Amino acid sequence: MDVDFSPLIDNWRFFASGFGVTVALSVISAITSLLAGLVIALLRLYGPRWLSRLLVFYVDTMRAIPILVVLVWIYFAFPILAGVTFPPFWAALVGLTLHIAAYASEIIRAGIESIRPGQTRAGLALGMSRAQILRKIILPQATIRMLPAFGSVLTMAIKDTAIATVIAVPELMHRAETVAGQSYRPVEVFTAVMVLYFLLLFPVTRVVDRAYHKLAHLGRS
Repeated sequence: MDVDFSPLIDNWRFFASGFGVTVALSVISAITSLLAGLVIALLRLYGPRWLSRLLVFYVDTMRAIPILVVLVWIYFAFPILAGVTFPPFWAALVGLTLHIAAYASEIIRAGIESIRPGQTRAGLALGMSRAQILRKIILPQATIRMLPAFGSVLTMAIKDTAIATVIAVPELMHRAETVAGQSYRPVEVFTAVMVLYFLLLFPVTRVVDRAYHKLAHLGRS
């Protein structure tokens, strides 16, 4: 078969804008997911038992439902039930946050629980409050231990943005489908998209891995 990359060259601005949406959605959803995951984890560990049970149900539910179903439900079903319509980008952000936060909360909870209880008792013996112990002793060590898993959360956020094409978010995959359908060059278009995702994801995984190897000794106790 002949190879023709001219549709990519002719539509590079179209692709660039989609790539920008992918990066923005990835970064924002990763941040909101980690923050929501931190809140969920802390409430499960230190909140009232009834709230902990509700959060366990939420986490298990999100892990049992595919992200595609979550996005479609928020974009199409939620407006019918609540009368509130989300634009595609914000619907994708809410769906990704709800879904990824469930995984992030489990990572954070496991990281916090990995710190030996003796450090908490030592902090209490020194007159520190539990909030101070969490902020100054537990979370710094736990964060370093969680770095590899945080890298996985970030890559998950980036890759899951491609699913947002089903609700018409103008991200990279959506733009690729448009150009491929108009140019009848799916091989060239989707190969280029695959390369772009690799160029975005590979440095992220390497940076997180290198950071962990440099800081790992600070998380040992």
